[in-house]
Amino acid sequence: MPELPELEAVREVLNKRVIGKKIERVELIQPTAALVMRDLTRGGFVESLTDAKIKTIARRGKFLLFDFDKPAQLVINPKLTGRLQLATGKDKRYKKTAVVFTFADETELRYFDDKAMGQVYLTDDTQRVPDFTRMGPEPFEITREQFRERLKPYRGEIKGVLTRGDSVAGIGNAYADEILWHAELHPFRKRTQLTSEEIERLYDAIQTTLRESIEIVRVEMGENIHLKPRDFFNVHMKTGEACPRCGTTISEISAHQRITNFCRTCQPGGLIRGM
Repeated sequence: MPELPELEAVREVLNKRVIGKKIERVELIQPTAALVMRDLTRGGFVESLTDAKIKTIARRGKFLLFDFDKPAQLVINPKLTGRLQLATGKDKRYKKTAVVFTFADETELRYFDDKAMGQVYLTDDTQRVPDFTRMGPEPFEITREQFRERLKPYRGEIKGVLTRGDSVAGIGNAYADEILWHAELHPFRKRTQLTSEEIERLYDAIQTTLRESIEIVRVEMGENIHLKPRDFFNVHMKTGEACPRCGTTISEISAHQRITNFCRTCQPGGLIRGM
């Protein structure tokens, strides 16, 4: 799914390209729109957002938030397969496009979702958006000591703790693999097994991995915000390749309905199963 680095790069592009623009037309495209669009106001996407001017665009965790000069907000949770696209009317639409916002200059902002797993919410209160209120603090806004304290209630596997979203926001399956590789921690180690020094390494790895990834994604994505550059990853989806740090073959474990990649040499311990 798009995670913090991708969504932060998307937010930056959108702030340059669409802030201050007025939406002249809103087109809901079925059947995908019926699957992903959620009107929590009951005022209607078309009625609420036609002639609305975009004032600000922010990111919170793995959500993008659009504020308008009308009393409505658009909150996008792309989940695994949702994408935004900047386009013109001449550009071919992706098959699973759900909504098209057309601006006065005839440029468009589209949301498409190959498997209709994400949601696009129209709301007047973000507290009504599912999973929004349970998010923890942003990784770059939490101190080392605060991070340590937020981990204490959790006793499960450290990868699961990172991806929950309520300990720290914005980290999903892919970047959890990368963070844990940088921290040299096995993804299935229990949080209660981590030493003080290992928690320090984990905090540092979160900061470094996410900041460096934003820089790379920003360059590789450019203004093609529908792309998801990840060729630069060290372990995630690199099953069978050599670990760039030690040369050991990267392992894959399928558990909890997701793929986990790691290096058994650099990240020792945990469960021994799978490749």
